[in-house]
Amino acid sequence: MIQAESRMPTTDGVRAAADAVAAILPPTPLLPVEIGGVRAWVKADNLQPIGSFKIRGAWWRLSSLTPEEREGGVVAVSSGNHAQGVAWSARRLGIKATIVMPHDAPQVKLDNTKALGAEVVLYQRPGEDRDAVAAKLIEQDGGTLVHAFGDPWVIEGQGSAAIEIAAQLGRAPSRIVACCGGGGLTAGLSLGAPTSAVHPVEPVGWDMVGQALARGELVHAAPDAPKTICDALQPNVTKPLNLALLKGRSEPGVTVTDDEVRTAQRFAFTNLRLVVEPGGAAALAAALAGKVPVDADTVIMITGGNADPAAYARTIAEAG
Repeated sequence: MIQAESRMPTTDGVRAAADAVAAILPPTPLLPVEIGGVRAWVKADNLQPIGSFKIRGAWWRLSSLTPEEREGGVVAVSSGNHAQGVAWSARRLGIKATIVMPHDAPQVKLDNTKALGAEVVLYQRPGEDRDAVAAKLIEQDGGTLVHAFGDPWVIEGQGSAAIEIAAQLGRAPSRIVACCGGGGLTAGLSLGAPTSAVHPVEPVGWDMVGQALARGELVHAAPDAPKTICDALQPNVTKPLNLALLKGRSEPGVTVTDDEVRTAQRFAFTNLRLVVEPGGAAALAAALAGKVPVDADTVIMITGGNADPAAYARTIAEAG
């Protein structure tokens, strides 16, 4: 049994994860998009069965468990998209899944996770440490932790998107612009697309990856960090593993405002006919706002489509 703490993700691991994902899921579309007069590309991972790219890492992690680990079940922490990825994968593999979720997670994500058969344990955000809640559950009942972004298999699974992109584009992209929470996707992309620039995009005040890259050390979210509509992109801190993979590899992080994210949601609805949740629109928001370079070989990740219906309707109805 290989412990997550002692395993480093690799490019070969990303390729293996891509094969595993391709065996059960068709590739998500790579769609042309015009931004500032330049035709670039959007990777629509909001069209995954659970509405998020998180299914990639969850499937690779759970399908890599030993028979003994599968028997013991899994525990995950998530605001909703990783939760659904783990729940979906666990149901398909016949594994018990317990998910620690914030009390204020969008109801659609809570409902979908429960509908997939997972047990949901709520914690208070802010106030409680979700990792501590998960650790206590594992201490009490056993199980394997499936971390949302700091697990090596999860990182490799998220990187499978880069393998798909290169196959669809017919070449390595010049850059991949990615929504960033804890850095699992950006770390995976850096392994899966070693010659491409990788740009992490985070909400203002929640750029824990961008700040960590700038300082060369882990940075925790401020106690008075601003509210953001990007519920999927609110980690308190990235992990040493993610920072180690991204240091010297990732482009500097950029941040986007809630208004820029809403503009991106409306753009995706109008121009791409895509429903995108706030956190899933962050990368597109950065491109539209001119905060990252865009050329003909740029790929922008749209990472999630699990939008709260009422909030999404208000956003789409607003004037641009």
